[in-house]
Amino acid sequence: FFLSKQHKPQLERRIVGSTSRWRFLREPFLGDLLALSQMCKAVNVDFDEVLKNPDRLCISQIQENFPETLKNKAIQSAEAGVILECLGFRWELHQPQLFQSETLTKLYIMALARGNANPEKELEKLLQAQLPGKIKEQRPVKKMIISLKINDPLVTEAAFAVALQNLYLREVRVSMDDVLGVLAAAHVLQFNSLFQRCVTMMMNGLTPSTIKDFYLAGCKYKEEPLTTACEKWMEINLVPLVGTQIHLRKIPQELLHKVLRSPRLFTFSEFRLLKTLLLWVYLQLNSKTQTMPTYETVLSFFSSFPKKCCFLDRDVGQNWMPLFLCLRLHGITKGKDLEELRHINFFPESWLVRVIANHYLALENGGDMAHAKDLTTQGVRFGLLFNQEYTTHSKVIAMYGFFFEIKGIKHDTTSYSFHMQRIRHTNLEFASSVYEHSPISLRAERLVTYEIRAQTLVDGKWQEFTTNQIKQKFGLVKSSCKSHALKIQTVGIPIYASFSFIFSLS
Repeated sequence: FFLSKQHKPQLERRIVGSTSRWRFLREPFLGDLLALSQMCKAVNVDFDEVLKNPDRLCISQIQENFPETLKNKAIQSAEAGVILECLGFRWELHQPQLFQSETLTKLYIMALARGNANPEKELEKLLQAQLPGKIKEQRPVKKMIISLKINDPLVTEAAFAVALQNLYLREVRVSMDDVLGVLAAAHVLQFNSLFQRCVTMMMNGLTPSTIKDFYLAGCKYKEEPLTTACEKWMEINLVPLVGTQIHLRKIPQELLHKVLRSPRLFTFSEFRLLKTLLLWVYLQLNSKTQTMPTYETVLSFFSSFPKKCCFLDRDVGQNWMPLFLCLRLHGITKGKDLEELRHINFFPESWLVRVIANHYLALENGGDMAHAKDLTTQGVRFGLLFNQEYTTHSKVIAMYGFFFEIKGIKHDTTSYSFHMQRIRHTNLEFASSVYEHSPISLRAERLVTYEIRAQTLVDGKWQEFTTNQIKQKFGLVKSSCKSHALKIQTVGIPIYASFSFIFSLS
């Protein structure tokens, strides 16, 4: 075929793959997908990514050709070859460090293409000049100016400076105070090693004050391991930690909803979880509050609304209805607690009538919870927080006239066990305070479906232990009053032990 002279620069050919196939250098595809696939395999680049972004192949080839020793070595004596204009500043960079960022590499190639008839040869010269044996032969560097516009408000000048500084460091250096902004800067620069280091720091640095920003960052940059870590941390710490601090008000509703639906959610009791959620709503409506209110203050606030309509049926409460649908109100059995819920007029009357009716039917049938079928979504939950100072830790729980003790025991520095056992009402130490105005069942046996779960954090990873679901009859004699024990080996502390059960039909 005939080609005119003006097209010659576009007809340089490159041999690709073992079949000696070829394609035009300037046009990555030209229908030859087999050659493209072979080339992607040779430089270890994802074929689908190259189809979406042809520049990815060129960038990967350049990064592949720079030895790691040059990438990580700060060139203090050599003159910078690139000036980056960004955020109102001019940043001087060297080519080996610049090529760690896909964004800067792409900008550099584009600038090189604009200024040279044959940018590929210029890049080849540059690569040759950077080889160790050629360093002394380098010619004076002609500085090239590239520009980058950043629209992400999380990227501050200080964070961007830290990100660029890490182009020159063998080990990434980021402080926890700067990590959010540096993560955003690394995302803009497509500086993957720095981005992943920031993600790891954030996953290991979750606190009540950082959980909101880190979770939203994980959602914004679609970093699933980070959002999953935030959700897992909140499942454990919502009630015992976050629920006791003013930072509770910052928890996004989306995150709160996910946590409330999780079967791994830790709570001391169903009523304690309800109090935490009521407090969150109070803080949303009272944004100027700077200190944690007492529970009595929260009750008084909701009781002040007109009685003609419950809070959740009001316009202001409708948006939060999905959160309260996640609660297991049937796990609240104390008359005093139920009376408080009726008094503050927070829930629809139909909800409370259903709860009271289920309690009445369960008592009438000897404690059988006919309304609860699925332990994972309907089991009544109680929890123990086993701290370093404990050798044993326990508490007594009462349901429909039956009394159980949930207990944790430390056997040695790394060995623990958790179990529950039925106890007689006459054996309770402070009997009157435990079952005052409560029913007492004299039934000899009680069929229970239960699960004991323990979770603890070790080296930034959650360890989980479980008995799985067990169905067992609990009697009053020693041989039948005790559950299966969950025995664990761990160096983690504290240990969050959860006991979930349903009184099954006998």
